[in-house]
Amino acid sequence: MRPNTAHRKNDRTMSLLHWLHDLLNFALPARCHICDASLAPHERFVCTHCLNALPRTGFHRRRLNPMEERFAGHFPFIKATGFLFYNRESPLSSLMQDLKYRKFPDIGTMLGQLAATELFPTGFFNDIELIVPMPMHFHKEARRGYNQTHYIAEGISRATSIPVSYPLKAIRGHRTQTSLSREERLRNTSGIFAVKDPALLNDKDILLVDDVCTTGATISEAGSAIIAAAPSCRIHILTIGVTF
Repeated sequence: MRPNTAHRKNDRTMSLLHWLHDLLNFALPARCHICDASLAPHERFVCTHCLNALPRTGFHRRRLNPMEERFAGHFPFIKATGFLFYNRESPLSSLMQDLKYRKFPDIGTMLGQLAATELFPTGFFNDIELIVPMPMHFHKEARRGYNQTHYIAEGISRATSIPVSYPLKAIRGHRTQTSLSREERLRNTSGIFAVKDPALLNDKDILLVDDVCTTGATISEAGSAIIAAAPSCRIHILTIGVTF
């Protein structure tokens, strides 16, 4: 096939795909996962109004950072922040439900990009060399079909060009943390993580990423496992949501 003929066929294929995409959007327009309004062509999952209304914490700008106070004394780390305030009645809660339980993993990518885009100019990502998402036990991941934190990490990577790495693994399952006290959460998460390749983390600045921080028990256990395996690793923490 001559090159010009191939190009014409590719152009026709792309035109057909765009036409089908426009037709699908006309028949079944994408809607905001928060307010249910129709989305504009440039919007994904959440309309601009709802996206701007999500409550930013601004913790990374505070001298007395509540997120850092939550982890102080549990394991060594450089800095920590949660991007958005979270509670069960908040708009972020409905997004997290769709992300984790209703098969919308790309919401995680969108939220990761949003967080990284807004935090990047503040210098939050300076010196960070690897993004490490919190792992999920393989039985739980198999049931869900994906680990939402991987998608969040991918979104952060797209906005910062920092590579994602997966040296941390969950070596046993644990029950859901939702209804547990802090003491019960600590017992529930004790010893659940291990590092597959400590050499990958030694002397590295890594960003430990999770979806929501409540008591911080799971992140503390992960951070402790990383420091035990790779003592020269320097840990930074970012979660999309944080409860206070």
